[in-house]
Amino acid sequence: MGFFERLGNLFRGFLGVFIGGLESKNPGAVYDSAIQGRQEQYQKLIKAVSGVVYLRNKLQKDLDEKTESLQEIQAQIPEAVKQGEEQIALQLIEKKNGLTAEIEHLKADIAQTAQDAERHKQDLMAFQGEIQKLKDERDRMLARNESAKVRLEVQQQLSGLSVDADLKALDHVRESIQKMEAQADVAREVSGAGSESKLQKIRDAAKSSAAAAELEHYKAQLGLTTSEAGSKDLGATQPQAEKTI
Repeated sequence: MGFFERLGNLFRGFLGVFIGGLESKNPGAVYDSAIQGRQEQYQKLIKAVSGVVYLRNKLQKDLDEKTESLQEIQAQIPEAVKQGEEQIALQLIEKKNGLTAEIEHLKADIAQTAQDAERHKQDLMAFQGEIQKLKDERDRMLARNESAKVRLEVQQQLSGLSVDADLKALDHVRESIQKMEAQADVAREVSGAGSESKLQKIRDAAKSSAAAAELEHYKAQLGLTTSEAGSKDLGATQPQAEKTI
């Protein structure tokens, strides 16, 4: 490998790296270039197919003209024979045979040309579908590219932030709030204990009052006064005392 060839390879290598960098920065331009290239090829294919179709139509026209000429000659031969024009009849027969052979060749060429034209039209339709697929891929991939760029920017911004100080500050705030809540709970419990003690005394006094009222009720039913009830209680106690002695 010569010096200039190696130099050319080196230059193409640097050029490839440079173009690769441009492609990664502007993928839309790369897709547009590829689509444009395929559209140019599509236009060339259309011209080629139109040439095949033109040839098919031309052959068909020639076939129609020769078929018409053959029909005329076939009608002229019997007339020439009737009139005794054998030389003219022979010429007409030779011409008829030549037209017949040409018509057979034309039919074969038209059949092949029509088949080629149909195949090329199918190729055109398939190629057109490929162009549309490439356009759809361009839209889809460019949308993905934009989404990836946004995610990357967000990730880079988040990676540059330090949240340790903020987290520590939040921990201090949470701890302070929890301590205040604990103090409030203690105050509530202490206040509740004093109220409960007072409430218990009220309950005991209410029970004593209720018992005294019930006793007075029984006394009233028995027709006893407070002094009589007391003397009966005393009399009932003395015999028990003497019996004990």
